[in-house]
Amino acid sequence: MTPATSLFTPVEADLHLLADNLKQLVGNRHPILFAAAEHLFGAGGKRIRPAIVLLISRATMLEEDITQRHRRLAEITEMIHTASLVHDDVVDESQMRRGVPTVHSLFGNRIAVLAGDFLFAQSSWYLANLDNLEVVKLLSEVIMDLATGEIQQGMNRFDSSLAIETYLQKSYYKTASLIANSAKAAGLLSEVSPETAQQLYNYGRNLGLAFQIVDDILDFTSTTDTLGKPAGSDLRSGNLTAPVLFALEEKPYLEVLIERQFAQAEDLEQALALIQDSRGIQQARELAAHHAKLAAEDMAILPPSESRQALIDITEYVLSRLY
Repeated sequence: MTPATSLFTPVEADLHLLADNLKQLVGNRHPILFAAAEHLFGAGGKRIRPAIVLLISRATMLEEDITQRHRRLAEITEMIHTASLVHDDVVDESQMRRGVPTVHSLFGNRIAVLAGDFLFAQSSWYLANLDNLEVVKLLSEVIMDLATGEIQQGMNRFDSSLAIETYLQKSYYKTASLIANSAKAAGLLSEVSPETAQQLYNYGRNLGLAFQIVDDILDFTSTTDTLGKPAGSDLRSGNLTAPVLFALEEKPYLEVLIERQFAQAEDLEQALALIQDSRGIQQARELAAHHAKLAAEDMAILPPSESRQALIDITEYVLSRLY
């Protein structure tokens, strides 16, 4: 499997700059928040979202260098993503993220919630300072979508009648909206045509959906060590994802186990066995591959370049995480 970072060669120097800037953006006026931010941004992660923003910036600015506003957009994108992770970890009561302790497990829930709020507020302030109303609208919508997705997921827990369309809508809110809208925003800062801006949005949407579906498959096929959280934890908490929804069509008894919320001994193990014995995981793979293919096709609107090729390669990388 290609490591994600090797796909980012065209923007490697940009990403180094981004890592330095993120800590400065948070500032050290609030020692605890600064410590929380330093912990978050120091934990690494693949930086896929800002890398996509920077690659699109370079792929749409072939004749000249990318601007300071493109760089700031990439930083804002990572700040929004990180803020959402801090809040997600509080909601999910996760102790680990990317193999390191979560903010709330180190600093407590109160600081974690405030740190997330602070990052959202900081990103909004820097966003307003881009002085581009269209971009402000796009990224403000993302922050609303993240909350909507989290609420929707909470309301649909253990709902075995959930439609695959509803699952995809929730996946859009929680994962794809940020990638789609920041991809489009990068194009707008490069002053691309409305048609190109729409294709960039489509690319981010399809890539984000593929990314989320793959993550949901890995919850069933990967080890706890690889995931950095217990395998099968989504199902245990009642979050029904693509492999489960497809498996439900084949295995009626799975519905019984889900509806009683795995209350009896061996219920969860039985449910996991039923999913493994169904075509659910394979059908989810096919759905992820469908969206990854659409994302690659969306890139045809841009002229050939090293950055465009990297954006196409990312669609293949997302699927390669399954193998």
